[in-house]
Amino acid sequence: MGILNLTPDSFYAASRVQTEEAIRKRVRQIADEGGTMMDVGAYSSRPGADDVSPKEEMERLRRGLKVVREEAPNMPLSVDTFRADVAKMAVEELGADIINDISGGELDPAMFTTVARLGVPYILMHMKGTPKTMQQAPRYDDLLKEVMLYFAKKVQQLRDLGQKDIILDPGYGFGKTLDQNYELLRHQEMLQVFELPLLVGVSRKSMIYHLLGTTPQEALNGTTVLNTIALTKGANILRVHDVKAALEVTQLISQLLPQDPQL
Repeated sequence: MGILNLTPDSFYAASRVQTEEAIRKRVRQIADEGGTMMDVGAYSSRPGADDVSPKEEMERLRRGLKVVREEAPNMPLSVDTFRADVAKMAVEELGADIINDISGGELDPAMFTTVARLGVPYILMHMKGTPKTMQQAPRYDDLLKEVMLYFAKKVQQLRDLGQKDIILDPGYGFGKTLDQNYELLRHQEMLQVFELPLLVGVSRKSMIYHLLGTTPQEALNGTTVLNTIALTKGANILRVHDVKAALEVTQLISQLLPQDPQL
């Protein structure tokens, strides 16, 4: 899943695209490097990010997705939003295929009923706090237990509303310290108990470059290492800035891991 940010302030500068030509170039890059789906965001969810109005988020998506559809008409598009009205507009007006909600319905109580009514796949992510506050000393009594209970509760709520397609995202970097991120990754295979697809997004995040004392620009090698580990622990989708490098990881790992004879 290639990342396309229609924002001026995403944490990784190279992923920000706002002009029509920059959007076209990024879409072509994702497609040419082997991306099989695209995640488009118009609201920066980096730690401490400023709020963006629903109107501005919608306007960015309208401008951006028109260009994306022209360049890659057949590629499945995920829209990264926690707002139900934006999700509804993205699907009904702009033809989005998937809704990716960093808040798991916590920031808009109408989100679950909206996606269930829309009938599109929903990415359910674990986050503690809000993008503005989530990295201000996040605390858990038992991280793994809390994450598991969170997903169990949310999946049941969605199922009760008739939501069929649910994808889980552990939410690396969202309301978790560096050590907590690695504790969650160390035990990521526990999420397979839900028998749902698992999306992992660690691309160039601070859990890599803070540990190594580098920058997002220098975090590709670390991203590749963690993507490799995530795949061995049950990840089905990698959300990445660098599609070519991630595709190589998936090709190598698929050669090593046991193949399901039913697939």
